[in-house]
Amino acid sequence: MGIYSMNSEKEKIFIVGGAGYIGSVLCENLINEGYFVKCLDRFFFGKSSINHLFGNEKFSISVVDSRLLTEEDLVGADVVIDLSGLSNDPSCDLDQNLTEDINLNGGLNVFETSLLAGVKKYIYSSSCSIYGSSEENVNTENSKPSPVSLYAESKFKLEEQILSKSKNSAIQSTILRNATVFGLSNRMRFDLIINIMTAHAYENNRIYILGGGDQWRPLVHVNDVCKAFKKIIVSEKKFVDNEVFNVGSDRLNLQVKSVANIIADRLPGTEIHITPDDPDKRDYKVSFSKIKKVLNFDTDFSIEDGVDEIYKALKRGEIKFGDIEHNTVKYYKYLFDAEKKINALKINGNLFYI
Repeated sequence: MGIYSMNSEKEKIFIVGGAGYIGSVLCENLINEGYFVKCLDRFFFGKSSINHLFGNEKFSISVVDSRLLTEEDLVGADVVIDLSGLSNDPSCDLDQNLTEDINLNGGLNVFETSLLAGVKKYIYSSSCSIYGSSEENVNTENSKPSPVSLYAESKFKLEEQILSKSKNSAIQSTILRNATVFGLSNRMRFDLIINIMTAHAYENNRIYILGGGDQWRPLVHVNDVCKAFKKIIVSEKKFVDNEVFNVGSDRLNLQVKSVANIIADRLPGTEIHITPDDPDKRDYKVSFSKIKKVLNFDTDFSIEDGVDEIYKALKRGEIKFGDIEHNTVKYYKYLFDAEKKINALKINGNLFYI
């Protein structure tokens, strides 16, 4: 017996956070596979990442905050994929209370609302960052998490609640712990190691390595993350229900200095500058044997593939390194500052009207 479900009818997939770095790529991937996709997002970064999907009969959107999601928002959903939340360490550190509210309370609301709405399958997008500064040589799904950031801590806390609440429930729940993602996206991010190193190499002919470069990072291309989500969607319940999978490849456990050398080889003339200090204390290797053994999953994209596509997009002018919306924490700071300035100018709750 195979691992795949025999259900031939394409399911309706609702993606919370569907306009983001992973979400915008996943929406397009799933539509191309014939699924009906609904993108639910707060759209802080606008809708440009999914503009090309408007007009497709298999695609729709809903403007909603994960903390305010209701059963009505999930009418018709067969599968809910939760990609929402503040998505990296610096963004989460801007406001601890807000991070807990969005990443923990918002995420829990998405899961509990999925339960109440009778959704068949729920997939939570977590992170290998929960392993943090691990003492284990290679971390498996059974390793004790050692989060070193508020972001990773919020991810793990939500994982625990999901796994506890999904036991003995009708919903099929799966958690995917993604390695550090890289590659081109319509909602591009230049705060991820390979993406930002490639951009610096292109713009400045140099790469900066913080912390000496001996730190280990597991890496995975954004399209391979989408491939993992698709694997979960089509797999039989007994293989994926209440399960956690690391998403990536053993081949892409690399030291930071090795990543820099690969990029420098792809962009000749790039200098590598190393500094001893790094505020990011993560240093961990991850095993991806479970997802390979259980789901026959392997990655398709190499570091070189990601570097090449980013370089070409920069060269063609399709993306610009300096655009503020490509740096998550800078953009959130901009929004926070704008909100404060606008609120300070309001009279009786209004800016222009009285």
